[in-house]
Amino acid sequence: MSEGVNIIDCIQTGIKAEGLRRKAIAGNIANLETPGYRSIGVRFEQLLEEVIQGKAKLEEIEPELKQLNQTPVKHNGNDVNLEAEIGKMIENDLRHGVLVRVLRKKYEQMEQAISIQ
Repeated sequence: MSEGVNIIDCIQTGIKAEGLRRKAIAGNIANLETPGYRSIGVRFEQLLEEVIQGKAKLEEIEPELKQLNQTPVKHNGNDVNLEAEIGKMIENDLRHGVLVRVLRKKYEQMEQAISIQ
């Protein structure tokens, strides 16, 4: 990771990406029976990898919605799979919870460091 990356900024960017992913999953589920609807996801991990490799700066990346187009299409042109979306939702909630706990721990460490002086 490049030397200028602040771990708190990185965690906050991850939390933002998980929030966007939650909205994408909710939209997919809401359109479960919409003819022609194609699932959307979030492009974030690839962008974060570029930051880790020093090819981009954290403040330059923004999680973005993308159409997946990699799942089988049903007879009505819709590709939303409810079971898959529920699995994504559970995974997303777990990642979000971990990021929030890590961020909370970082702030607790900062408070402890300040109170020692």
